[in-house]
Amino acid sequence: MKLSNKDIIGAGGYGTVYRMVINESTTFAVKRLSRGSAERDQGFERELEAMGDIKHRNIVTLHGYYTAPHYNLLIYELMPNGSLAGLLHDRSMAKKVLDWPSRYKIAVGVARGISYLHHDCIPRIIHRDIKSSNILLDKDMEARVSDFGLATLMEPDKTHVSTLIAGTFGYLAPEYFDTGKATAKGDVYSFGVVLLELLTGKKPTDETFIEEGTKLVSWVKSVVREKREELVLDSSLVCCPADEVNLVFSIALMCLEPEPSRRPTMAEVLKLLEQIKSEKVVKDV
Repeated sequence: MKLSNKDIIGAGGYGTVYRMVINESTTFAVKRLSRGSAERDQGFERELEAMGDIKHRNIVTLHGYYTAPHYNLLIYELMPNGSLAGLLHDRSMAKKVLDWPSRYKIAVGVARGISYLHHDCIPRIIHRDIKSSNILLDKDMEARVSDFGLATLMEPDKTHVSTLIAGTFGYLAPEYFDTGKATAKGDVYSFGVVLLELLTGKKPTDETFIEEGTKLVSWVKSVVREKREELVLDSSLVCCPADEVNLVFSIALMCLEPEPSRRPTMAEVLKLLEQIKSEKVVKDV
């Protein structure tokens, strides 16, 4: 089957993603990675190694791969609702406004996926590039963590892996720049940034922040300190429960603690997020 430019659904430094239609009921996303550099070949190998045995509802499913002299292919299930970044930030898309229940569901789904990588996989998997463009949404708006090209496998006795600094500006934990050590707590920090995106509708490196010499994290922290969360809440969010929103803000700030040891684990983050609804149900009964 020949893939052409009209089939492209995404592109970036990692390669090009195509839609591959087999028949009316079977469609895949095919990621084409050019070969020729050690970095690109390592990205392909990392993704295969990390994704090989994973079957989880909140992690995109790898169905197969193909290697050729000049490129590698990774074949994934297609996510019909695209990426979280697209829905939140891409004005060219017919904007599907994400209501609060959808945003909460996405937050819990992403937390569940990352928690699985950190706590249930052996060896543990540190994703290293958690961001809204790597969170894909299926037909039911269930979140799937994707793109494991930077993923690092960590043996049980290890606390970190020393690497060259890689990832996406605006999502990287501050200690990473100082130490070059990839840890699970770095993923927790990145997830905190994604929570702020869900809450504010703004990119971590929004133009207004750069002009003011700040960034999303410091802007939100200053507002939350003054207990004025409504000032930074996405204006497209209407009629959302203030108590739930404020709890998610507080969980995000826990994840964004400058000192890694003060951040919760992803298992703890997941539990806190799930409790928001479960406690509300108990109160309503």
